[in-house]
Amino acid sequence: MRYAGIHPLADRFGRVAVVEAIRNVLAEHRKTSGAAGAVAIGENDVVAAVADRLQGRATPTLRRMINLTGTVLHTNLGRALLPEAAVAHATLAMRHPCNLEYDVETGGRGDRDNLVEGVLTELTGAEAATVVNNNAAAVLLVLAALAWEREVVVSRGELVEIGGSFRIPDVMRSANARLVEVGTTNRTHPADYERAIGPATAALMKVHASNYQITGFVADVAETELATIAHRHDLPLIVDLGAGSLIDLSAHGLPKEAIVRDAITGGADIVTFSGDKLLGGPQAGLIVGRRELIDRIRRHPLKRALRLSKITLAALEATLLCYRSPDQLARTLPTLRLLTRSVEELRALAQRLQPALAAALGQGWQVDIAEVASQVGSGSLPVEIIPSIALTVAQSGARSGKALAQLADRLRELPVPVIGRIAEQRLVLDLRCLEDEPAFLATIGAMAAAA
Repeated sequence: MRYAGIHPLADRFGRVAVVEAIRNVLAEHRKTSGAAGAVAIGENDVVAAVADRLQGRATPTLRRMINLTGTVLHTNLGRALLPEAAVAHATLAMRHPCNLEYDVETGGRGDRDNLVEGVLTELTGAEAATVVNNNAAAVLLVLAALAWEREVVVSRGELVEIGGSFRIPDVMRSANARLVEVGTTNRTHPADYERAIGPATAALMKVHASNYQITGFVADVAETELATIAHRHDLPLIVDLGAGSLIDLSAHGLPKEAIVRDAITGGADIVTFSGDKLLGGPQAGLIVGRRELIDRIRRHPLKRALRLSKITLAALEATLLCYRSPDQLARTLPTLRLLTRSVEELRALAQRLQPALAAALGQGWQVDIAEVASQVGSGSLPVEIIPSIALTVAQSGARSGKALAQLADRLRELPVPVIGRIAEQRLVLDLRCLEDEPAFLATIGAMAAAA
């Protein structure tokens, strides 16, 4: 490595990586300049090419984004943002040894479920709880443990498919449980369940409608009535809430969503729900319910394959502990904080940002402030919208979808990509999820500098 400019790169990335990069750069140069390599390559060019290659290889693929889509729990952008307490607790688990499966009192082996079971049962009213890596895994494990080679009765109107082609019938087959459909797409009655119950029935199941709503001539069976039917036949009722809220969202001015405690109180024997949706924590599948059933679920071999890591458990525990201070939740829980931001606050933010964005885009673009509608996302409150404020961008005196698409591309190519949505010949930048105002200003400032 005779080039002086290479030595700092060796100190940063290591000699082996630098040597390999030099060889690759020179090989590519010889390939593009002819077999004889007649076109010489200078030292500065070699150093620059090697630096670019090494920097690209060292840059993580997972990057920070600025979510201006108007979807708070955006599956493609990572769903819930974690409370600061969860970030700190996960960092502790990453940096230090911890009592993941160690009983500090006895000095013997512990159970990692114990880290969160106490607070989960306290918040939901369930007898026991266990956790796995997402709600799809929770449903799979419950069915495998409680209904292997037996029948589970579900309304046809609840055979949902959510993102990633997660379908209830497919999960049933994967758990080696047999699906028994009752009722019709729009109407299911108590008698439909009664007629379907037989010697091979293992459970009745109710699935929360995710990402859609059936309206009009409809009927379904409430959880309390379904629990009565199940228990009359000595069967468990499994309720998959999907999003599953631990609090009454209507108390915060939001539409009401199914509450886990209500499902338990209403007679559900097992309830499954997600950690990274309305709960506002990390990706996890939470299973709460009767102790005897939870113990069976824990003993199933799939439980170990689906268990949570210490990092996720730490983040989940800290998130759940936030709920012990309910009057502080709108401040400490980012999901709830974003959902409850007032239109007045967002309008003031838009007024501060509008001149900077207009200056960054330059002539030919018109930046306006508009009232728009945000959504919760990830199957939570699928038909409900939340009033919000956005900066909208359109071409001055023109209507070009291609130009808007190119502008959206430019925003995605920024050091911190800005993600909005195109609607009605405008690029809509919904401000509901923008809390880091300086970061946004710095990002669009970088776009202006590049232009």
